[in-house]
Amino acid sequence: MAATDFADRLIVGLDLPTVAEAETAVRELDGIARFYKIGYRLAFAGGLDFARDLVADGKKVFLDMKLLDIDNTVAEGVENVVRMGVTMLTLHAYPKAMRSAVDAAEGSALTLLAVTVLTSMDNRDLAEAGYSFDAHALVERRARQAREAGMGGVVCAAPEAAAVRNIVGTDMAVVTPGIRPAGTAHGDQKRVMTPADAIRAGASHLVVARPIVGARDRRAAAQKIIAEMQQA
Repeated sequence: MAATDFADRLIVGLDLPTVAEAETAVRELDGIARFYKIGYRLAFAGGLDFARDLVADGKKVFLDMKLLDIDNTVAEGVENVVRMGVTMLTLHAYPKAMRSAVDAAEGSALTLLAVTVLTSMDNRDLAEAGYSFDAHALVERRARQAREAGMGGVVCAAPEAAAVRNIVGTDMAVVTPGIRPAGTAHGDQKRVMTPADAIRAGASHLVVARPIVGARDRRAAAQKIIAEMQQA
């Protein structure tokens, strides 16, 4: 598979405080990366308009909003996201919310992603939050529910990608955040994996933020990750 193909499987997390800084990152990565994640931090600083600009410029956008609300509110939010023309949208993997989102996005090109268990959480965190499942069991349960709801993909930690891929089959996306190249700090991520190992495990897309946008040479950092993906 060519490097250009892997450029569509690497999602660069624009976890930056301002649109101006995000614009700089995109310029620096021009010709290397084509897919960008916009989450809460940037969204609340003008990032939703920036997402529209990226789409207009031919880039792909992963809108990481992790929606969860009453059915009608989720559906209405998804309808407006469809109009933005972004490629992917996340919501928490609660069955009713997923079914409402799938109905709202029917007929569009939007890929809905079910967030299973955040990569910053471990079994102790889940127990504190009141869950009786451990992280692996809860991820598997939510992956099955996402498949049954008709979602386009699942977001999970890379160590769970193989199990999720076995559940969802070959047609759904398996998107893995918490990717850390060998030798880099884990930060606040608790369930991590290298780019090559994540691809081998069955991930279709890797979300990488700090190891790229926080690097002194962003182009070199992105190229190194793409090369690791190719090795797999």
